[in-house]
Amino acid sequence: MTVGLFVPCYVDQFYPKAAIATLELLEKLGVKVNFPERQTCCGQPMANSGFAHLTQACDELFTENFADFDYIICPSGSCALHLKDHLHSSKYPEKAKQIQAKIYELVEFLVDILKVQDLKARFPHKVGLHQSCHGLRGLKLAQMSELVAPAFSKPLQLLHMVEALEMVTLSRKDECCGFGGTFCVTEEAVSVKMGKDRVADHIANGATYITGVDLSCLMHMEGILKRQGSGVQVIHIAEILNAS
Repeated sequence: MTVGLFVPCYVDQFYPKAAIATLELLEKLGVKVNFPERQTCCGQPMANSGFAHLTQACDELFTENFADFDYIICPSGSCALHLKDHLHSSKYPEKAKQIQAKIYELVEFLVDILKVQDLKARFPHKVGLHQSCHGLRGLKLAQMSELVAPAFSKPLQLLHMVEALEMVTLSRKDECCGFGGTFCVTEEAVSVKMGKDRVADHIANGATYITGVDLSCLMHMEGILKRQGSGVQVIHIAEILNAS
């Protein structure tokens, strides 16, 4: 098994600890990880803003970097989904198509491919899980509450393996945080109100940490928490699953 690690640009710049935790966790589980050093942005910000034609150089570079791996792991649900759905290459059309089937968000890879049963992790805190829209409705990492269907949650499946961790039950477990990529810029007031509501749910139910698979959502909520002077912290799920 050859595995390539894709670290989204905002994770690299603002939350490198999440990327390091992802690498360490995979290595603990016996995965040999490669990190192509020429990697850059996946192109999602441009595509979300209506400028998909500007992502071509990103697509070509991504294809060149990751074409030869069996699996491509990404610790960001939104970036993983963008690549799964929108990676195109006029220069390497067949390679790009093949790559799309090999891209996995971290939790998805741990549960569906590695079938992890034991993490030997410990995190003695009360944790609230934010189920981001991309992860929930795009990657199907958990069952949507609006459907009358059997419940499941891949992130919770892993978090329940962590010793001393106490999960808190949210009042509205599937609610959007309001980040939405460039939505938080174009619709700032709506975005902030949604974020405040999401943060308030975690606080009201006793969470001292908020986790999730998307640091973009966590970053949005972290900004609100800091402005409120709250002691509640955000943490990527990889950092919890890698904690000892």
